[in-house]
Amino acid sequence: MKILTISDIVMPQLENAANLRRRFSDIDLVISCGDMPVAYMDYIITILGVPLLYVRGNHDESYEDTPPGGVDLHKTIYTYKGLTFVGLEGSIRYNKGKIQYTQGEMNRIVNGMTPRLMLHKMRTGQFPDILVAHSPAWGIHDAEDYPHQGFKALLTYMKRFKPRYMFHGHVHTWDRRKTVATDYEETHIMNINPYTVIDVDPL
Repeated sequence: MKILTISDIVMPQLENAANLRRRFSDIDLVISCGDMPVAYMDYIITILGVPLLYVRGNHDESYEDTPPGGVDLHKTIYTYKGLTFVGLEGSIRYNKGKIQYTQGEMNRIVNGMTPRLMLHKMRTGQFPDILVAHSPAWGIHDAEDYPHQGFKALLTYMKRFKPRYMFHGHVHTWDRRKTVATDYEETHIMNINPYTVIDVDPL
């Protein structure tokens, strides 16, 4: 399955219908890792004629009133064309924003999902293939400034549930010296900001 992943920055080339059809006509699915305008996401999936899966970033409070036309993956297990996805929204809490979590809060979310994830494995024989997050994991692709520090609970998730991939955004990648792909335990982690095309086959 060919997936167009997007996050954080609106790219003019993805707002051009002719360019979208020419360069991305073989895309099967769009995934947003957050901090994306609803109109931008809806435009892309309308032109490409494919579904959208998303998690909210820390700046996506407007989704409460005008949600995008897709599946919100936060704390949700969702299967599409043989691949199973699960999502975790938001960033570390650095002010009073609604889509921010302390380390402890995110840890409780991951622990709270454990029974459903174990049941999913009992039913299907495997945990979800892909973890979609806005924030990076602690110490992997995150930054030193507090608002861009990663979640320790994402490390716990990967150790416990061993997804094949983790996609995230939140940390900008204008500096091409930044590491954007890292293997951790059994997971290939990718900072997909601002957009990345990824080919993933079901097992």
